[in-house]
Amino acid sequence: MKALVLSGGSGTRLRPFSHSMPKQLIPIANKPVLEHVLRNVRDLGVTEIGVIVGDRAEQIQAVIGDGSALGVEITYIPQEAPLGLAHCVELARPFLGDDDFVMYLGDNMLPEGVERIADEFTAGRPAAQVVVHKVPDPRAFGVAELAADGRVERLVEKPQEPKSDLALIGVYFFTPAIHKAVAAIEPSARGELEITDAIQWLVANGDEVKASEYKGYWKDTGRIEDVLECNRKLLDDLKPATEGEVDAASTLIGTVVVEAGAKVIGSRIEGPVVIGAGSVVKDSHIGPHTSIGRDVRLTGTSIEYSIALDDATISHVRDLHSSVIGRSASVGPSDRSTRHHRLVVGDHTRVEVAA
Repeated sequence: MKALVLSGGSGTRLRPFSHSMPKQLIPIANKPVLEHVLRNVRDLGVTEIGVIVGDRAEQIQAVIGDGSALGVEITYIPQEAPLGLAHCVELARPFLGDDDFVMYLGDNMLPEGVERIADEFTAGRPAAQVVVHKVPDPRAFGVAELAADGRVERLVEKPQEPKSDLALIGVYFFTPAIHKAVAAIEPSARGELEITDAIQWLVANGDEVKASEYKGYWKDTGRIEDVLECNRKLLDDLKPATEGEVDAASTLIGTVVVEAGAKVIGSRIEGPVVIGAGSVVKDSHIGPHTSIGRDVRLTGTSIEYSIALDDATISHVRDLHSSVIGRSASVGPSDRSTRHHRLVVGDHTRVEVAA
């Protein structure tokens, strides 16, 4: 089996971060979302992975490389424009050949993995097997309507009156039969080749399509709120490790990871927290569910349930909560001679200032 990981989307809901970095590189527990995805694929025993990339290909390749650090072999497949998931399958045909494959959206987090579902697919080899998850409001998703034996009878995209609460969550297993379906469908009203249309074509033509329910934690990391929530979930599973320096005036409570080269000076850290390599935390308080990236400088600051990306500087700011601080960003007090706030704010940014 091979894998096809889709990492070409623009991530408009993650602006302003997606203006300057692919949404798949947003860090969760100090690792890019895409790295979590690739590790999940590797855990299936799949090592040949095609990665669909768009106009941010160079950034993704700079972080992920050839995959050898993760124990996989990556082939990058460029997509000039986001023309649909089935279009990605069409582009990847030379890479996929006639092998079975798993297709995985590169911004989806399923930390408990899909090994059981992969085993089900391998044992039964239906033409396609979709992964579904119960959601409270199916109207925002593609929805699978199933027969009693788990066969898919119909897929409906964002139904106004859903007959099922089982949403497609971005992981699919396919035999080569999907290529016949992709070749047979036409672009949708929005001009894209929809994978739901291709799977529905298989159903209509009598091919076996099954669904398996994933009952673990799932999050589409498409919004900042989702990123913070997913970060919380993964930090809850941390194991403590102190490879950096923690001075005698500092206190570590609960599960805390201090990576090699990081320094904690005169500070109180309440886990779960991860502090990245090369970062310096001085005279500060870091509260639970916070990820501090690499080479971050934190001075005289209190922060919790937040993420600070690499090379950020935060000084003398109190009570930061539910915040995401971008790469090389600087957050600090204004000139003490004035009571005014001074903000330099990029497009699509939200800033909340206490009255």
